[in-house]
Amino acid sequence: MTQSMDAALQAFAPALPLAVALSGGADSTALLLACARRWPGQVLAIHVHHGLQAAADGFEQHCAALCNQLGVPLRVHRLDARPEHGQSPEDAARQARYQALTAVALEDHALGAIQSIAIAQHADDQAETLLLALSRGAGVAGLAAMPARWERAGLVWHRPLLQVAAADVRHWLKAQGQAWVEDPTNTDERFTRNRIRAQLLPALDAAFPSFRDTFARSAANAAQAAELLHEMAQQDLSLVGVPPVIKALQGLTRARQANVLRHWLRHTHHTTPAAAQLGELLDQIRACTTRGHHIRIKVGSGFVVRVGPALDWLRP
Repeated sequence: MTQSMDAALQAFAPALPLAVALSGGADSTALLLACARRWPGQVLAIHVHHGLQAAADGFEQHCAALCNQLGVPLRVHRLDARPEHGQSPEDAARQARYQALTAVALEDHALGAIQSIAIAQHADDQAETLLLALSRGAGVAGLAAMPARWERAGLVWHRPLLQVAAADVRHWLKAQGQAWVEDPTNTDERFTRNRIRAQLLPALDAAFPSFRDTFARSAANAAQAAELLHEMAQQDLSLVGVPPVIKALQGLTRARQANVLRHWLRHTHHTTPAAAQLGELLDQIRACTTRGHHIRIKVGSGFVVRVGPALDWLRP
């Protein structure tokens, strides 16, 4: 169930020292303020300057002033988050931001200055992420949305506000008398997430006031299913081999073939097949009954090909 800001913060117990990702917006400002008060001298902030808009310098100035006020060290990382050809601006910025946070955090982690990282995404962000996944036809891994805790690069990452509604975060921050900056792109409805925030969430609030709770339960159920599929894929991969042997794949059901092939491609070759590509690959595996059967299917920047009795993924 959704929580109050105070209840969520009280339940948050990270390993210290803690880094807080600070954009300068209401959510990250609130999280930094609360953490700095609770663990004085044990918190630092990381600000990522995306270099995508004129207002970015103002965000950095706000973050510097806030950290100076709170006595919190600030790390600023500047990057070029412009999207590559065919990549959405939102996805490019998100990937660049996490890479930057990881790079900066690992520098301090090596010095013993960081054990955990906190990100200020809240219940509305979780609902938006689930709706985005649904709009793209995602599987259970996508529908699992965002975890509250995970490990990456030897650090523990947290989203302590994931059960707090966006409005509650802002009400709490206003009660503290603390200012924040508004990102002008947050109202630009050319971006899908902003359209969801502006058009769908108010309608859901009116029709299903508890949608944040029910969406969170669905995401948790999907996360559990994704974990089971991951375990099954690891077991099946040990049976079919790396690279996968076609005859062994044919001994699995189509659903398990799809699951283990997605796992193999994602974890061994860092690529994910589209639904149509995976369907074609499964059809070819079923039809592969002779030595001369040829398989060559485009997946990502390469091709899944038949090499003797097995499959492989090759980049031209």
